[in-house]
Amino acid sequence: MAKTDFRSVDEYIATFPTEVQKILEEIRGIIREAIPEAKEVISYQIPCYDNSGPIVYFSAFTNHISVAAPPPTIEVFKDELTAYKTSKSVFQIPYDQPIPKELITKMAKWREAENLKKAKK
Repeated sequence: MAKTDFRSVDEYIATFPTEVQKILEEIRGIIREAIPEAKEVISYQIPCYDNSGPIVYFSAFTNHISVAAPPPTIEVFKDELTAYKTSKSVFQIPYDQPIPKELITKMAKWREAENLKKAKK
């Protein structure tokens, strides 16, 4: 993937092989269902969902999908992320593992609620 000026999530997803596109679309659907009022944008040249600030990002790599959220999201869900490689703001889902729909849903809803709390202050 050499393109670095994506204008839409569709355009980003289209740059990957069919099997990876299916996984990206699955994650996209999980996020859209969890936080339907969030705006779908490209940020840092990857898909992002925003509502009063960034909620969750996703991206594809050679051996995994990364799901990212602003701190302290990963820390809050660390007990549920023990099966995944994590960093301060990202967890990796290897292609040979199922997509953790419930976990992504909970993380997205939690992050959106945090953003909306901050926006009301």
